[in-house]
Amino acid sequence: MIKTKKIKTPVTDDTISDLRAGDKVEITGILYTARDAAHKRLVQLIKEGKDLPFDINGQILYFVGPTPSKPGMPIGSAGPTTSGRMDPYSPYLIERGLKGMIGKGARSGGVIEAMIKHRCVYFAAIGGVAALLSKRIKKAEIIAFEDLGTEAIRVLEVEDFPVIVINDIYGGDLYKEGLKQYSSLNIHDIINCHPR
Repeated sequence: MIKTKKIKTPVTDDTISDLRAGDKVEITGILYTARDAAHKRLVQLIKEGKDLPFDINGQILYFVGPTPSKPGMPIGSAGPTTSGRMDPYSPYLIERGLKGMIGKGARSGGVIEAMIKHRCVYFAAIGGVAALLSKRIKKAEIIAFEDLGTEAIRVLEVEDFPVIVINDIYGGDLYKEGLKQYSSLNIHDIINCHPR
């Protein structure tokens, strides 16, 4: 049985160094939400030499646009969005000290290179359990770009938020490793593993 690693934000290089592709992780602390519209604005601020609306150093961004909250709940359904839409912007934020990203789907070569160089990891959250993920979010507050609606940047207080490491700082890639594992099977292996 794979042991779950527990980490707290903000994260350090030592924490990141201990994570490997395939590790199950539970995050406690603060996450910041940002999708592509918010990423575009953050990178524009960087290019203009302006301050970001929060200190990104040591933080984790969650690629999510949550649904409106129900009465008594801090947030609505909060499943991950496709990470590829953030690929043009992520390297700028990684260079500024971003230590983790949470989303779904593979990342581009440029993002992976930036993660290795600047010590940042990419986590996947399970999209099909968005309502369950929202139960790990204890507080949510909009802190920037309120005009973007669901895509506004929020600060989330989370407890034991479950993710899996997809890309680590050593070049490990769970998606590629998974493909290699299954591509090595031959048709007889596949047939024999399914009883009739």
